[in-house]
Amino acid sequence: MSNRSFADYQISDEIKRALALLKYDTPTEVQRKVIPLALENKDLVVKAQTGSGKTASFGIPVSDLIEWEEKNPQVLILTPTRELAVQVREDMTNIGRFKRIKAVAVYGKEPFTKQKEELKQKTHVVVGTPGRVMDHIERETLVLDQIKYLIIDETDEMLNRGFIDEVEAIIKKLPSNRVTMVFSATLPKDIESLCHNYMKDPIHIEIESTGVTADTIEHFLIEVKETEKMSLLKDITVVENPDSCLIFCRTKENVDTVFSELDQAGYSCEKLHGGLEQEDRFAVMEGFKMGNFRYLVATDVAARGIDIDNVKLVINYDVPMEKESYVHRTGRTGRAGNQGKAITFSTPFEGKFIKAIERYIDFEIPTMEAPSQQEVAAGQAAFDEKLNSRRIVRNNKTARINKDIMKLHFNGGKKKKIRAVDFVGTIAKIPGVTADDIGIITIQDQMSYVDILNGKGSLVLQAMENTTIKGKKLRVSKAIK
Repeated sequence: MSNRSFADYQISDEIKRALALLKYDTPTEVQRKVIPLALENKDLVVKAQTGSGKTASFGIPVSDLIEWEEKNPQVLILTPTRELAVQVREDMTNIGRFKRIKAVAVYGKEPFTKQKEELKQKTHVVVGTPGRVMDHIERETLVLDQIKYLIIDETDEMLNRGFIDEVEAIIKKLPSNRVTMVFSATLPKDIESLCHNYMKDPIHIEIESTGVTADTIEHFLIEVKETEKMSLLKDITVVENPDSCLIFCRTKENVDTVFSELDQAGYSCEKLHGGLEQEDRFAVMEGFKMGNFRYLVATDVAARGIDIDNVKLVINYDVPMEKESYVHRTGRTGRAGNQGKAITFSTPFEGKFIKAIERYIDFEIPTMEAPSQQEVAAGQAAFDEKLNSRRIVRNNKTARINKDIMKLHFNGGKKKKIRAVDFVGTIAKIPGVTADDIGIITIQDQMSYVDILNGKGSLVLQAMENTTIKGKKLRVSKAIK
């Protein structure tokens, strides 16, 4: 079977429905190879680049195999960065939306107690960075007895960041009868031995990169003096006039400088680097996804955490020092089958870095001329017009899948002995509503939240104002968050 579409897989209708809304139509190569084997609970070692669709390749089968009734986590996904943990959590929630799968992200620089409270809820999937996951294991706030799937994402990056010992320590605490999947862009010796020691006859899958960069991206190089980069940047943005653009710099000082210049020139822009508070970083990423601004100036911290279907242009204001970074940065455009463009500014001293990148990506980056003053003048009016209009995000995946969802707040929870099944039983009896219209249910001590799907929120809200749950009258309102 060639599996030309997701409809060909033996997966539940709830998952298929989410995939249709997410506009996942045709499986990518990694999805075609991984999904059938993952559905058979095979241990897998997958060598695949970022942007190849690997999150969905494990997210789809694992979401399908999760047993909704089980309270304790069944899936543990380890990621090297906080940004990736949040991204994977969002993807898992979206894929499992109609199966009511609850995914939680745990990472450092966020209050431990907040995560501890979340983990007390029924949780199907835990995504986290190794340090914080270990923290929860040691403090017994993360129950491991029911873990059936361990997924280690971007394992080579774990190695680069020195997390591999922690990963090993976590593996030793997990049930031995689990399924393990390892995803990595490269497979150094340490990762090979990790797989050898802790996996059962793993099947190796290698995704032949038709070159390590997506073929939906056009690459260009402009040679420029350091002192002329800023005026070149402004000229390029006028001529290209992108709906959305990521500008990468090598240091946070450069990010601050470029951001200030663009901000003063009236660009709709934000900045992102490791010097910002974690909360601010997430807020900026979310704002970019929602289309609140058009230009994002960033260090490599953003190169792995942004999954937006429609970044039109990536500009490498500084050449990345590491060849892999070039792939991660430029891989933010040309996603989900869209066309994208990547333009790199190269100063006379950066030739050796460019050569290393070209050897790595296996092609020579074509050079282009800086825009002429005539081209800039010709594009100025259209640029000014777009600069003053809000960016329209046509295909933010999460917004698409949440469009018809209303979150309801009830003023009762565990203290009133109310459980998820009580909500399901009561709400599904409302005329015109079925269990399929009920999404994720979160029950806290004093309150509960219930997602109502398919645009039925107002109907349920109205009906529940006069309905008891387990004989108790609860106040119900539309949740603020």
